[in-house]
Amino acid sequence: MKDIVIRKVDKDTELSVQLIDFVRNFSWDEVREHTLHVLENWELSDWETPFAAISEGRIIGMVTVMKTDYYPLPEIYPWISTLFVSEEYRGKRISQKLIEAAEEYARASGFEKTYIPTEFVGLYEKNGYSYVRDIENYGGGVDRLYAKEI
Repeated sequence: MKDIVIRKVDKDTELSVQLIDFVRNFSWDEVREHTLHVLENWELSDWETPFAAISEGRIIGMVTVMKTDYYPLPEIYPWISTLFVSEEYRGKRISQKLIEAAEEYARASGFEKTYIPTEFVGLYEKNGYSYVRDIENYGGGVDRLYAKEI
């Protein structure tokens, strides 16, 4: 496999158009519509931004750094959110590279900690995240909140 490059995605660029197309076609049904809405309308403010993992000129993964996520917790931020890697590229540490890029960006933006919500156990602990507590999302479901000092 060729080298993976992680790039910050800026508004109204060719890369933002490619990212929207990537999201339109990815398999994470639960978040596709909302993520498309955010990107198509660029509902990102201040320091919020997406990142794309690129291999051989095509996007194979993404992550966002956000002020809010799918939780009524406005005091908690920045969130590392919408982490997704195409199925055929999983198991190659691309998620780790995306998380590291998001953390580096958050640190450069003046933050000392990042948060990740998930229903999964295992992936984020491998990246230095610690379980904080269970949190309820807007849909009434319960997820796990992880945090990491950066």
